[in-house]
Amino acid sequence: MISTELKTQIQGAYSRFLESKSLKPRYGQRLMIAEVAKVLGDIDTDEENHRSGDPAVVAVEAGTGTGKTVAYCLAAIPVAKAAGKRLVVATATVALQEQIVYKDLPDLMRNSGLNFSFALAKGRGRYMCLSKLDMLLQEGHAQTATAQLFEEEGFKIEVDEASQKLFTSMIEKLAGNKWDGDRDSWPQALEDQDWARLTTDHSQCTNRHCPNFGQCAFYKAREGMSKVDVIVTNHDMVLADLALGGGAVLPDPRDTVYVFDEGHHLPDKAIGHFAHYTRLRSTADWLEQTAKNLTKLLAQHPLPGDLGRLLEQVPELAKEIKAQQQFMFTACEQIADFKVGEEPEGRERPRHRFIGGLIPDHMREMGIELKKGFSRLTDLFTRLTEILKDGMDGEVNIGITSNQAEEWYPLFGSLLSRAQGNWELWTAFTVEDPEDNSPMARWLTLAESGSLFDIEVNASPILAAEMLRRNLWNVAYGVLVTSATLTALGTFDRFRMRAGLPKTAVTAVVPSPFHHADAGVLRVPDLKADPRDATAHTAAIIRDLPALVEGSRGTLVLFSSRKQMQDVFDGLERDWRKQVFIQGNLSKQETLNKHKARVDGGDSSVLFGLASFAEGVDLPGAYCEHVVIAKIPFSVPDDPVEAALAEWIEARGGNPFMEISVPDASLKLVQACGRLLRTEQDRGTITLLDRRLVTQRYGKAILNALPPFRREIS
Repeated sequence: MISTELKTQIQGAYSRFLESKSLKPRYGQRLMIAEVAKVLGDIDTDEENHRSGDPAVVAVEAGTGTGKTVAYCLAAIPVAKAAGKRLVVATATVALQEQIVYKDLPDLMRNSGLNFSFALAKGRGRYMCLSKLDMLLQEGHAQTATAQLFEEEGFKIEVDEASQKLFTSMIEKLAGNKWDGDRDSWPQALEDQDWARLTTDHSQCTNRHCPNFGQCAFYKAREGMSKVDVIVTNHDMVLADLALGGGAVLPDPRDTVYVFDEGHHLPDKAIGHFAHYTRLRSTADWLEQTAKNLTKLLAQHPLPGDLGRLLEQVPELAKEIKAQQQFMFTACEQIADFKVGEEPEGRERPRHRFIGGLIPDHMREMGIELKKGFSRLTDLFTRLTEILKDGMDGEVNIGITSNQAEEWYPLFGSLLSRAQGNWELWTAFTVEDPEDNSPMARWLTLAESGSLFDIEVNASPILAAEMLRRNLWNVAYGVLVTSATLTALGTFDRFRMRAGLPKTAVTAVVPSPFHHADAGVLRVPDLKADPRDATAHTAAIIRDLPALVEGSRGTLVLFSSRKQMQDVFDGLERDWRKQVFIQGNLSKQETLNKHKARVDGGDSSVLFGLASFAEGVDLPGAYCEHVVIAKIPFSVPDDPVEAALAEWIEARGGNPFMEISVPDASLKLVQACGRLLRTEQDRGTITLLDRRLVTQRYGKAILNALPPFRREIS
């Protein structure tokens, strides 16, 4: 049981928070605080203060307006501090991350009486690398001989005048303490290609050996993190840390309470972290280039000892692997039968998926040879980087100066990470799938590579369940997953399957404070057109849309396909089109800003958007009084991972349409409907232009899972 002392502390903090902000308690918020405190505040520990017993996992679906952030922070901060643990709050979007750090947590500190420290944790790629900046400024065109050898590794340095100016002003601002080296705090927007030259990754960073280590923006930020109670970060950073075994970048999972906000994204994000790919032709070119570069390097520097001995082995091995790559390329070309140059307009690139994840025996054998080759190459580069590390210390004579070792280290680090990436891909591509678990999805994609075409080889898990079980649920001290949409068709089954939630996980749905029946109406008109007949359905939307949205100041029209969105827009009368902003012409933020400005100016405005406008878009009040949804958002079955999942479910006697397509569509529809009410004062209409909601059996299940608006079904 949660201790009385802890319970009193949490209740007291909540009362103080409400009182100082003159707020009334919300039923859903109170319920959420209780659920989170009950699970995370009652964890058995061993003598090392690690969790003993079953995983402590709670999943809470909390509707818009519940005040989720306040609820989980009020419960989890005291719980984590009492247990001597750190709290890591991870979000899926930068917007929510910033809101928590700059608004919610300071607000909570001011008003709840809780005492805690917090910091924002970002990946290395958000910080400028001072050594790279130095090199860009000092050398400009006079590039070092070694780095010239590795131009294609991203070490080609040509600094034009504009960049020179930018880099100089960065150095000046850093020196004057007017900038902290964080990309997000630089006053102007930075182009990705400019920023890429200024940042580094863990394989190229020389760490404590770097002459700029003391001033390193990334390590300074990291140092601040080791002392705080609450770390706010994103799902990707947590997953990257867990993939490295946990505790590499963030605190050790056994000493961490995790909160995953926007948690419905977690399974897909996790799949992304364990998916691998390589491009055959460009990897073959890279192998050839590496062999040439290192042969040149050896000719310029006769190297004694292990360094020379290991380096000499690389060119020969790289050539050997390159020859195997050619065989694999031919085999892929034959099996996929790609027609080059016939890339269909606006469609996905041509691909070939291996049914059941099964690849032909001859390809598997070739893949195993490639795996062995890249394993040896990874091993050589690992040993070379270790020798260079010793050389940087200057304590061991490795045959080159410590300065030279420091210059070579990032180059070999990048070679190592590319070799390792290929080794991981061929391992995943050739591994035998265990019978009781879901198989890997494996497929080939036609890719452009300059004037030539390339073939991309892909391998990806189809469910994140096993990885999340192994790396997160089973090792963490405690975990909360929360979102406005965790259930589908009224149950947690979909999320349980995709995320592999432990059997003992506690699930709860807490109500939104909105009175849906008073605040909104859900209409399903009869367009006299079946959405499965795209031409007729599009024509009917063009005909009826202007009358449907008449009288609303702000309208959001959501489409499942870009083609239908464009066709409807093109078919509308020119005058009516003037009030429409269509997604894709400007950035998402600019589109929303222009829409708001038009409504603020007293005119009506209509937004046409796709899936990314159906989630996470906040348009309160007059900005969105009407949401029109063109059709039930069934996924297009061309995603190879989803297709492989459907196939696996079918092979086990399941029904993929009812087990995947319908719950997924239901979830997306609930998210889309969530755009209407953003505050308790909002009022409006949702119009669904898809009669399958009332004519099909699955449609009724989807309809009943929607928020309880008043219904008008014609």
